[in-house]
Amino acid sequence: MKQYAVGGLDVGTTGAKIALFSAEGKALTTYYKEYDVNRTAGHHEIDFGLVRDGVLALLKEAAAAYEIGAIGVTSFGESFVMLDEEDTILAPAMVYTDTRGIEEIETLSDRVGIERFIGIAGVAPHEMFSIGKILWFKNNRPELFQRAEKILLGQDFIVYTLTGVRQIDYSLAARTGAFDIEKRVWSEEIFTAAEVNPALLSTPVPTGTAAGGLRPEIREALGIDYDITVVSAAHDQLAGMIGSGVFSNREAMDGTGTVECIPVILSEKPSPEDAAFYDAGYALVPYLDLGYACYAFSFTGGAMLKWFRDNFAGAQAAEAREKGVNVYALLDSRVKPEPTGILALPHFAGAATPYMNMDAKAAMVGLTLEHDQYDLYKALMEATSYEMRLNFERMKDYMPEIKALRATGGGANSDVWLQIKADILGRDVIALKTAEVGAAGSAALAGVAIGLWPDLPSAVAPMGEVRGVFHPNGETVRHYNRLYSRYALLYDAVSEII
Repeated sequence: MKQYAVGGLDVGTTGAKIALFSAEGKALTTYYKEYDVNRTAGHHEIDFGLVRDGVLALLKEAAAAYEIGAIGVTSFGESFVMLDEEDTILAPAMVYTDTRGIEEIETLSDRVGIERFIGIAGVAPHEMFSIGKILWFKNNRPELFQRAEKILLGQDFIVYTLTGVRQIDYSLAARTGAFDIEKRVWSEEIFTAAEVNPALLSTPVPTGTAAGGLRPEIREALGIDYDITVVSAAHDQLAGMIGSGVFSNREAMDGTGTVECIPVILSEKPSPEDAAFYDAGYALVPYLDLGYACYAFSFTGGAMLKWFRDNFAGAQAAEAREKGVNVYALLDSRVKPEPTGILALPHFAGAATPYMNMDAKAAMVGLTLEHDQYDLYKALMEATSYEMRLNFERMKDYMPEIKALRATGGGANSDVWLQIKADILGRDVIALKTAEVGAAGSAALAGVAIGLWPDLPSAVAPMGEVRGVFHPNGETVRHYNRLYSRYALLYDAVSEII
């Protein structure tokens, strides 16, 4: 007899994973499938057909080994897929770093008005969000757009694939830039100004809403004789907050996957007239009944280290394979304990908050003949932490004092990186035993939806065991403080010449 489980399905930009948990909330196993993002000439695209196939393969493997009662679906935001009347995918999906939609979002902003747009959507108009990219298709690929019967983001695409139900949770809907975050509905005002029918998009529902069971043809394809309840969980960053147990505004999640994101809880929405806040790119997303999550993020977290691995660590990768160890663990073991002294702008795919400059480029300064490849590797880890500290400085007037960060994602596997974060940010960093907290949060939402657990804190308590706490190291903190004072000047200096 198969063991009963609930699952969290986390659809990311570079891969999908399913994490299964027992009825007691204990982690059982994780399944993973990698796929690629195509980045050429400013066009950053993902094939949602590959995503769908990968998810079905993972689910088939998981459902064959366990009796899955429910599965919560979380995904990255902004990117959408257009389907025709026969549910055929019409075009690759633009990833959030794709620069198309700039002119369209500017035109939409002029029609709606910037302050009015912010007041509705909780974010300043920007080409990153779905609505500008939808308009790009409407204006530049009208033959495809006119065939579109459905527009779905990652989460609701998978939920629709599995159940036939078109629904999207509030938090992911907010990442379109066309969702009224107070009324919790698609904004008729924004869609009217865009001349786009909001019925193309899925129905917004509260985070953690069950869509129902599997389509008969999906059950047949999975080869199972039982049903699975599919639940619309949350945008991946909020799923991570839930899975890491962040239900207080004194703590924040530091999620480091492909991107790095630190969402903090705000009980109130800053005024739309507060240009300094919204010009920095900070976005508000409905977070359960606790108010709003506000995102500080970098477009390149783990993606930057993957770039280093693929281009500069070939010998180390071969050595790691020979020794049967993780290549990142091997690189970590060879970095020096002291700060590198290198200042790196982590803008390999543009700059996110607080700059929101998609044309920004990465840079490194302070190199000497004494530095080696391991220093460069460590400098990239330092860079994201400098960037997050810069964000905390910009956001300090809007949020309470954050006492600790709960580290999640693939980056939380690196003790070296976690200590760097603690030293640069000057806060405790709590590493959790469950690395895949986005999937854990989705599983918790799924379990609560079917009545397995009474509430989310009860669900995530056994999932969020702590494996260690990294405290700021006094002398190292002082060294990093001196370096940070120079880092804070670096963007303006470099942006003048690149």
